[in-house]
Amino acid sequence: MTQKYRLGIDIGGTFTDVMLTGRSGEVAAALKTPSVPSAPEQAIFNALRQLKDNGIDIGAIELFVHGTTLGVNTLIERNGAKTGLLTTGGFRDVLEIRRLRLENTTDLYGDKALPLIPRHLVKEIDERCLADGRIYRPLRPEELRRAVAELLEEGVTAIAVSFLHAYHNPEHERQAAELIRREFPGVFVSASSEVWPQQREYERTLATVMNAYVGSRMSEYFQRLEAGASEQGLRAQVLSTMSNGGIMTARRAAQEPVKTLLSGPASGVIGATHVARLAGIDKVITFDMGGTSVDVAVIDGEPAYSSENQVGDFPVIIPAVDVTAIGAGGGSVAWVDSAGVLKVGPRSAGADPGPACYGRGGQEATTTDAYVHLGIIHPERFLGGGMPLDERLAAAVLTRLGERIGLDSRAAAQAIIDVATANMYAQFTPLMARKGIDPRDFTLLAYGGAGPTHAFLLAREVGIRRVLIPPSPGTLCATGCVVADLRNDFVRTVYKTEQQLQPGEIGATLQGLKEQGGRWLSEESSRGIALETSYVLFSADMRYEGQAFDIEVSLPAEETEAEAEAEAIRRFHQRYHDIFGISQPGDPVMFVNLRASVVGVTRKAGAIRPPERAADRSAPGTPDKRQLFFDGRSWTASVLKRSELPEESAPALSGPVIVEEYDTTVFVPPGYRVCRDKLGNMIGEAEA
Repeated sequence: MTQKYRLGIDIGGTFTDVMLTGRSGEVAAALKTPSVPSAPEQAIFNALRQLKDNGIDIGAIELFVHGTTLGVNTLIERNGAKTGLLTTGGFRDVLEIRRLRLENTTDLYGDKALPLIPRHLVKEIDERCLADGRIYRPLRPEELRRAVAELLEEGVTAIAVSFLHAYHNPEHERQAAELIRREFPGVFVSASSEVWPQQREYERTLATVMNAYVGSRMSEYFQRLEAGASEQGLRAQVLSTMSNGGIMTARRAAQEPVKTLLSGPASGVIGATHVARLAGIDKVITFDMGGTSVDVAVIDGEPAYSSENQVGDFPVIIPAVDVTAIGAGGGSVAWVDSAGVLKVGPRSAGADPGPACYGRGGQEATTTDAYVHLGIIHPERFLGGGMPLDERLAAAVLTRLGERIGLDSRAAAQAIIDVATANMYAQFTPLMARKGIDPRDFTLLAYGGAGPTHAFLLAREVGIRRVLIPPSPGTLCATGCVVADLRNDFVRTVYKTEQQLQPGEIGATLQGLKEQGGRWLSEESSRGIALETSYVLFSADMRYEGQAFDIEVSLPAEETEAEAEAEAIRRFHQRYHDIFGISQPGDPVMFVNLRASVVGVTRKAGAIRPPERAADRSAPGTPDKRQLFFDGRSWTASVLKRSELPEESAPALSGPVIVEEYDTTVFVPPGYRVCRDKLGNMIGEAEA
């Protein structure tokens, strides 16, 4: 029988990670290739060629899921399509007014972020739908045509349509979108009722604008990707990861790219959840350190989700895995400010030119240069020896940096590590406090190219006693692509008190969301995605009447339509009491939004083990020794392969220990001991 493969690819800022597994979970290949920021699909084509060179039949890949940072980078760099906005008369300044909140209440000089669409490209349409859904002023097609023509004369290639109260009655938006697509076929159109029909005018409009702003670029990217992958012999449907940790077809992602903005970090959390579940660990804090940033998320049985995420200058209302950036990455540049203080990040050397030690022309010291100069990373063993580094170049840039702050090159390298760790600590500690958790009760699960190198340093700083490094940690985001499920979120705004509801209205609305999700799931899975089962998760945004902020309350899927309202109210009172210590059962409750998350569970293997490399098949011998400089002194560290670590039933090995792998280097500092569990995970424990 022909071997069938599942391919996951995650395009990061510095490297593109690749994970290829068989149906039963055996890893056929795990590799990293430099990203190509100017043409992200080229990194995928390079990866496919490497797989072919390794004897992989590309035509035997039955599942291909990938994540890309193209959409989020387009927003942050503001190089998307020239976009126009059509809005209801009198509401032209919705993107200018925003929420009138200071981003930082202690910064009296904070500048307001510029909107993605300048005011002169916002056109008012004299139509009006009332809050209850009744049409007060009909849409006039001739006015719409004139407004679109004026935008096209300005060079607009994408149009967002967001009319007042379209979340309740989308008829005018549908008419507008149909007319534009029919009479102006070259324009990318995005309507709020299609993207995210939730009350909150600014956030709904912004999500629609984002979708239009990145839509044409993402659409062109997916077209190039599908065509190029087909030329390489790939027959599988191209799938894309989503911000909520799910997957969808590339064609759907091209229509709704705003749902993929945070897909890269989300993929890693999904992979980490899979690893933690197999290891029998419920409470995990993920630590994903790549070339550009450090991302953390909390997993307490399941990943946390949020509808209050931030991309660059803008809030994103669409649900996503709750991931927070807390620091700089391995490629982050060290620099000295005007006061002579050493800083690290947020600017990154990226993939080109990359850190100075890459030998591609980088002239500034980075975190990776510090690792190399201190002896933590062996320059000739980076990426399994496939990408040798130049320690002399690292020493040169660190020497120049050290001269500016009065330190020698090694002390400067240690200072970079210390500053990077301090930055993480300064953001990590209040973040955990806001989430109401004690990190000492959790395991730190580290991945990414630099995550295992730095994880123990953060752990000892914040008091985390256990660290887990999964197999192939440098490609865990790609692994997350392989094990992700089909998933999509749907919302319906109600905005009624319990007295205003019709009998059975909550149950009927939830049933409508379930049916909508079922149609989506059926359409997506019909494109060759095998599902084992499916389920729906319901929730409601609720508040006491007169309050301004909502609480999301999970709802059971099995309640009948008649029972749904009463059960939701009961759960709201309980949830309110859990959060605030009081509740007001006699006060009227308002239903703001109803939500449904539809999940199609894909077939997936159990434990995913890294490929056995020739270097790993040699008989274990005496560990290598390496001199390194750390914490202001020299150490002799044991250098091993993962397979040479003691099993958890044997005495653990005390740090300093360096474990060298193809996709990362694990650094276990003094004060921790490390072993290997039956699944191949490295487990580090703080010594008493």
